Amino acid sequence: MDKPILDATCGGRMMWFDKHNPDCLFVDKRTVPEMHLCDGRAFSVEPDLIADFTDLPFCDDTFYLAVFDPPHLKDIGENAYMAIKYGRLPGGWQDVIRGGFAECMRVLKPHGTLIFKWNETQISTKEIIETIGQEPLFGHKSGKSMKTNWLVFMKGEHDGDRDTRPDARD
Repeated sequence: MDKPILDATCGGRMMWFDKHNPDCLFVDKRTVPEMHLCDGRAFSVEPDLIADFTDLPFCDDTFYLAVFDPPHLKDIGENAYMAIKYGRLPGGWQDVIRGGFAECMRVLKPHGTLIFKWNETQISTKEIIETIGQEPLFGHKSGKSMKTNWLVFMKGEHDGDRDTRPDARD
């Protein structure tokens, strides 16, 4: 599968305008048969490839762009509607988020871009940034309550470090 974009946690592809974008490899660790949301829209999880975002089956430096929208709820029942729709964080979620972020950075080509979507309903974005140990380049809050954060990272030239070339500094 030679595609330039990886969605490592595609879920129902709700953020995608083109839910079947041919340039993207849609990955998730689960499938969910079609169901109807409370507003009547159809919802399903149908990844191109089943894989866990903490252990991606790709070589280093494979993708130009990675999208990482991991589960953001930890205090929710396993069979709750929101858990089915968005997934659920396990205990030890810090290691899961840190591992998923590291895997997404690993599979990016040098100077590749990682878009990290986080909803801070239960865990603050500040805590997520502390957990992954890397500051985003920039970000944006969105949604009715401004709880969804879009964070942008770039893989540096050397193993996920920031670009340290002298001409790249201010």
